[in-house]
Amino acid sequence: MFTIYVYVLDALADWELGYVISEVNSGRFFKKDAQRVSLKTVSYSGKPIKTMGGLTIMPDCLIDDIAVSETSVLLLPGADTWNDLKHGAVIKKAEELLSSGALVCAICGATAALAGAGLLDNRPHTSNGPGFLEMFSPGYKGQDFYIDKPSVADNNLITAGSAGALLWAKQIIGHLNVFQPDTLESWYAYFTTGKPEHFFALMQTLPSGKERAEDR
Repeated sequence: MFTIYVYVLDALADWELGYVISEVNSGRFFKKDAQRVSLKTVSYSGKPIKTMGGLTIMPDCLIDDIAVSETSVLLLPGADTWNDLKHGAVIKKAEELLSSGALVCAICGATAALAGAGLLDNRPHTSNGPGFLEMFSPGYKGQDFYIDKPSVADNNLITAGSAGALLWAKQIIGHLNVFQPDTLESWYAYFTTGKPEHFFALMQTLPSGKERAEDR
């Protein structure tokens, strides 16, 4: 079973997490033999946090509760509060997870936090531009590994810029291998274009959809 830890902090960008957490938590498009997924919110304290969108989230657990295991996944959302030193503990945990082979996924402002800790110096990655990382992470030395794409997957590290939430979600879901490949491609095509033919194709990739097609 995968345990997905979603780090929550004040002013987190709600929308950046929307695609990925809704799919891995609901399991509505999972393949038949997909591993089970448990989703937990985690924070530096047990106090509730307020998102950028005004939602209040009560964390399920603390940073010390994150299991360092290959079946753990850490999601780090964007926020304009990453420069607060109290978030250093989760970045240290991210480093431990990366070393253990666990999946770490950062988007927008969270990539600057990883860059500030030197975790992007020698790995392919993206963000809101190399200038963004240089501005918010003065010690950043990963310019040679920067890739100008909405989201970049490098083995167990997936990074994205603020406009890359959909591709970020696709790469995370793909890494977890909980969708059939054709389900994932149809899902991404539909949410990228909004065209109904892709939604129909998505439904046809699901076991129930295939069974209905065979009955016709």
